[in-house]
Amino acid sequence: MPRHLLNPLDFSVEELDQLFDLANDIEANPQKYAKVCEGKKLATCFYEPSTRTRLSFEAAMLNLGGNVLGFSEASSSSASKGESVSDTIRVISCYADICAMRHPKEGAAFVAASKSLIPVINAGDGGHQHPTQTLTDLLTIRSLKGRLGNYTIGLCGDLKFGRTVHSLINALTRYDNINFVFISPEELRVPDVITDMLEKKGIPYKEVIRLEEVMADLDILYMTRVQRERFFNEEDYVRLKDFYILTADKMELAKKDMTILHPLPRVNEIAVEIDDDPRAAYFKQAQYGVYVRMALIVTLLGIKLD
Repeated sequence: MPRHLLNPLDFSVEELDQLFDLANDIEANPQKYAKVCEGKKLATCFYEPSTRTRLSFEAAMLNLGGNVLGFSEASSSSASKGESVSDTIRVISCYADICAMRHPKEGAAFVAASKSLIPVINAGDGGHQHPTQTLTDLLTIRSLKGRLGNYTIGLCGDLKFGRTVHSLINALTRYDNINFVFISPEELRVPDVITDMLEKKGIPYKEVIRLEEVMADLDILYMTRVQRERFFNEEDYVRLKDFYILTADKMELAKKDMTILHPLPRVNEIAVEIDDDPRAAYFKQAQYGVYVRMALIVTLLGIKLD
């Protein structure tokens, strides 16, 4: 049976270390990996719009010498005719060696994996999980901070619907001495299932509304956008979309070595003036996303490296 990545916890901490070591080696020696997927095909099945995730998967496979096929929205697939995810993946299994799937419904990737003859990578399912973004976040933190434990991380913005936030929190609970600070308006606070899990594990967390209140304590600030597509009405979105804007004035309160992350796309929650701050790492983060997806493709395909 093929191995899949549906949840960031599908890989053990030891397996993640191996994956990140491989990603760092790919970063340092790209030519060494330029043909390892020659003759292999990646299917990108995106039922929901995406720029970074889809293109980074495609770039990853092309960088490995493989080929890419797929669709970028549900309307350009047979889903528009009523075809089920189960049937689609059965067909895709005949055409490709590995599949990256994004779907607006939670659990869609799990359904696909249960019927697939090839590895399935969950590229985001509704507000549920986004494991490859989590791998990207972990690789970025490890590469820039030199460790995956012993720091305080603030997660700011849409903590209710943000699948990147939910995935990252779950993944970080496996590392030592992580202090979580949740920064959000009441309407977008982190779900109870997350805080209940942290309490059960004895992991400290704090919830605040004002970013300025905790800036000085943070080693990492993980900003997120308020996601228009997750709201049921436009009025609530408009009211909350500008609740947090990271500016140079706020950065004056932060540590000199704090790292700013963002899964992107950015709307206006980080002022453009911050891009030149050496603490801004969100575009590096996007580059690390290619390296980690390259490492993941190689690993799930079981490609033997010299």
